[in-house]
Amino acid sequence: MPLHPQAQALLEQMSAAGGPPMHTLPVEVVRQAITETRVLDGTPEAVAQVEDREIPGPDGNSIPVRIYTPTGNGPFPVLLYFHGGGWVICNLDTHDVPCRSLTNAAGCVVVSVDYRLAPEAKFPAAAEDCYAATAWVAANAASLNLDPARIAVGGDSAGGNLAAVVSLMAKERGGPPLVYQLLVYPVTDHYKAGKPSYQENAEGYFLTKDLMAWFWEHYLKSEDEAKHPYAAPLQASDLSGLPPALVITAEFDPLRDEGEAYAARLKEAGVSVTLTRYAGMIHGSMTMAGALDQGKEVIAQSAEALRAAFKQ
Repeated sequence: MPLHPQAQALLEQMSAAGGPPMHTLPVEVVRQAITETRVLDGTPEAVAQVEDREIPGPDGNSIPVRIYTPTGNGPFPVLLYFHGGGWVICNLDTHDVPCRSLTNAAGCVVVSVDYRLAPEAKFPAAAEDCYAATAWVAANAASLNLDPARIAVGGDSAGGNLAAVVSLMAKERGGPPLVYQLLVYPVTDHYKAGKPSYQENAEGYFLTKDLMAWFWEHYLKSEDEAKHPYAAPLQASDLSGLPPALVITAEFDPLRDEGEAYAARLKEAGVSVTLTRYAGMIHGSMTMAGALDQGKEVIAQSAEALRAAFKQ
């Protein structure tokens, strides 16, 4: 179907604003611009409690996290949330609005993880931080008023990649047990894999092929690492035994085909999967819910899936 009118209007506004493409700018400039430009997020919802703290990382580092708690009495189910941004940009603040919405709509605690970014910390630092945060939450569930039997992981874009990777790590490392993985337009393969959606949506739809190349080049120490399933989970030989998944893709997104290929691989491996392609939509809608109604729908569908998973 054609581009959604709201997405079309938003892209026209972005084009009219001008400015050089993100992939031509220094990392620090892009990070600052992304942090300062939050007009598309929507209105942040109030939640019962928000706490910023630091937890131990895997390499002697500390990992900042933001813990969102809904109203009600625990122990609560919990979602570890890993933000998007190509492993290079974004932080706790850029994803504050959707995390608040998920907390309320899913009725769970959301632990948003501020993992180390590339190029300062290259692969596998982000993945190891996200796994360490998940293991820490499971080990400290009682003191956090959480239910260790109801832990899910999720994220958007590069964060969806990290959620898929943490699910693989948890399976291969003997835990912690996970009940669900929420993969919103996830990165599952290297951009040079040549999926058709990379050609069809190479430019003009917010996320571009050149920008994905820029992200990958900052994240990996060498292209050989793109064969590792902890970088590109579509390269994993065995996806059996992973937690049930919701995979969301967007029609006008370079990442569409790899997300849908990952959902197909999960299904073939016997994993319960729901795949939803948002017709007429571009990458990034979840953090543009203030401008895109489909962004609100992505959050609502994600929350509904989490609620169902937590009731199992």
